Amino acid sequence: MRSNFTRYFLGILLAAVLLAGAFSGGLITGMALPDKAAAALQIPGIPFQGTPTPVGTPVSRDAVFAPFWQAWDLVHQEYVDQPVNDIKLMQGAIRGMLASLGDQHTSFMDPNQFRQQKAPLQGGYEGIGAWVDITGPFVTITRPMPGSPAEKAGLKPGDAIHKVDGKDMTGIEGSLVLRQILGPAGTTVVLSILRKDQKDLFDISIVRGTISVPSVQGKMLEGNIAYIQLLTFGDKTTEDLKKQLTTLLANKPRGLIFDLRDNGGGYLNTAIEVVSQFIGKGTVMYEQYGDGTRKTFESLPGGIATDIPLVVLVNENTASASEITAGAIQDTGRGKLVGVTTYGKGSVQNLTELKNAAGAVRITVARWLTPKERQINSVGLKPDFEIKITDTDRQAGKDPQLDNAVQLLLGNTAQIPFLPSN
Repeated sequence: MRSNFTRYFLGILLAAVLLAGAFSGGLITGMALPDKAAAALQIPGIPFQGTPTPVGTPVSRDAVFAPFWQAWDLVHQEYVDQPVNDIKLMQGAIRGMLASLGDQHTSFMDPNQFRQQKAPLQGGYEGIGAWVDITGPFVTITRPMPGSPAEKAGLKPGDAIHKVDGKDMTGIEGSLVLRQILGPAGTTVVLSILRKDQKDLFDISIVRGTISVPSVQGKMLEGNIAYIQLLTFGDKTTEDLKKQLTTLLANKPRGLIFDLRDNGGGYLNTAIEVVSQFIGKGTVMYEQYGDGTRKTFESLPGGIATDIPLVVLVNENTASASEITAGAIQDTGRGKLVGVTTYGKGSVQNLTELKNAAGAVRITVARWLTPKERQINSVGLKPDFEIKITDTDRQAGKDPQLDNAVQLLLGNTAQIPFLPSN
């Protein structure tokens, strides 16, 4: 199976595009076509396909699913509100089956969620335009996108969404909350927010728009330091990164700051292409499977920024593909990491579209390791220089992580207030 997939995805677990769907998958090793999907649950009159995987004493799939079909028939015969929705029953069955594995990154997406899952990596969607954390008790704003409806309406990092259009989101799965915030451009959504420095909820009304998801941004800083911020690992990221690097390197900068903060991931093959712009030769990562076998990913030739002094900015929202990139740069000694410990997303998922446009399943198939064989899942990458940003810094518009990265590249290490974390 592993060799058949050609599209890799490092889904964003932590920093999801607000209502662009779940970027909550971690590393996804494939986006397979329906003919590669696992056999769907049997519908009466349609025989099972494929060979069941034996667990313990081999039993037939018919025997295993006998209680399921008994429950299915009882629902159709006895449930008080008839007729029942067979599609929802089928989706609920798949969702429950995957949830029973106890892996938060293995899950079912209905057709709409699957469509929105792909949208950010393809460059755009309709919504409010913000990066969010969907892992806590409430969906929380990580960062509004520049110029987005979310930013114009006044959403701030740390804002927790407690209600959507007056509906309480307590206990609602993050991806489902996102789905309710998503909507056509020009329509309005009212979010009830709890902000860190306030005790009471307050409402923010946002007119949704067509969101163009940025991939790469770059500029020159004082001191002739080049700065590039990577926001996602999508379809066009490598091309956009090369253009930015070419433009900035023409200024003959003293060094380069590569900002991966709040970047929750994207395609695996894009991550390999991105890190290859900085690492001339060597191992980028290992993919380790349940049977103990490994696949090694090497840097690709032709990188255009393999010699310039490099500092990488990371934070608690740097996840998945971003951690692969940062981990490879750190382990190979290519550059230093500045910031705080990263999220710790080290698993690999396969994203497979189901037959009959029924949605998709995301299944964990492997773990990934850094070039030095570090397992970062639930641990994260520890930066070489630990620099925190306080609420006071944010309110004052200060960025000590960026400031200290500049000082590192200028050689003014005496001005760095924290010792290396390693």
